[in-house]
Amino acid sequence: MFVCTGYGTTDAATPLAPLTVNRRDPGEFDVEIEILYCGVCHSDLHFARNEWGFTQYPAVPGHEIVGRVARLGGGVTKYQAGDLVGVGCMVDSCRSCASCREGLEQYCDGGFAGQTYGGFEPVLQEPSKGGYAERIVVDENFVLRIPANLDPAAAAPLLCAGITLYSPLRHWGAGPGKKVGIIGLGGLGHMGVKLAHAMGAETALFTTSTNKTEDARRLGATHVILSKDEAEMAKHAESFDLIIDTVAAAHDLSPYFNTLKREATMVQVGAPDKPLPFNVFPLLIKRRNFAGSIIGGIKETQEMLEFCGTHNITADIELIRMDQINEAYERMLKSDVKFRFCIDMATLKG
Repeated sequence: MFVCTGYGTTDAATPLAPLTVNRRDPGEFDVEIEILYCGVCHSDLHFARNEWGFTQYPAVPGHEIVGRVARLGGGVTKYQAGDLVGVGCMVDSCRSCASCREGLEQYCDGGFAGQTYGGFEPVLQEPSKGGYAERIVVDENFVLRIPANLDPAAAAPLLCAGITLYSPLRHWGAGPGKKVGIIGLGGLGHMGVKLAHAMGAETALFTTSTNKTEDARRLGATHVILSKDEAEMAKHAESFDLIIDTVAAAHDLSPYFNTLKREATMVQVGAPDKPLPFNVFPLLIKRRNFAGSIIGGIKETQEMLEFCGTHNITADIELIRMDQINEAYERMLKSDVKFRFCIDMATLKG
């Protein structure tokens, strides 16, 4: 075991501050990574403040990690010292259940034990700690290669926000000849617009705010639809092949269902803390589908990174110092960021 400096909290009400993080020494197949950048996900805030009810303290968030390989176990074959790599939401899985065997580790029957933070560190026998830290040690099979042409800071959010949108877009066939809608233009939504456009789909943003129009079109949206305007929504009735909802607040889904074609699908990726209200009849009368999705498996996440490398896609970020994280959380609650915070980990020690 070795220790490094991290940033976390000791209870739900205490602001994040410097603390010591234990890491296991690299085992035979482990990669020790010097963390350069860590994206800030809304899940980090939920976890730090125990809003999901399972946080064990001290808690260290962070699962959008980009860094350089520092040390390697003797059996590692996939990476070399100095490689630019990433770590997302998972650092392990059972590797034996049906989902894991199919490369869908995000749906592992073992649940969330392999989470980057809030899971379980089997060597140290303690809850896992995330990427708000100097270093992390991860099995090589859960380490990802970052394309060299991408800005590493702006690539960090791809490890969660990027794959969260890429996976359903790929699974439900976004591409040429398909009309795809993205609800919300935050950290997740702006990635959805970029990716759907790059896949060749006719891409639309649903928003409640007129001031999102310019950004949405810059990111690749052909249509910007004000969801509160019934006449505007009616223009797009029964026209969408796929809609992805990124909104994490309670809102009525029924108006969006009416814009789907017969047998088309709406996918929920935003995670509201309260049940979503909606009328089931728009689903029934056109045999429409309502589905959910979380991140992607390791193979698909690497595929996403290579796709982003080919199309030069990264997140739009605001780079912050580590000591600005508490302010960033408050700003995130107010949607005061375009579109993702990312921490420069070189600032961890001041």
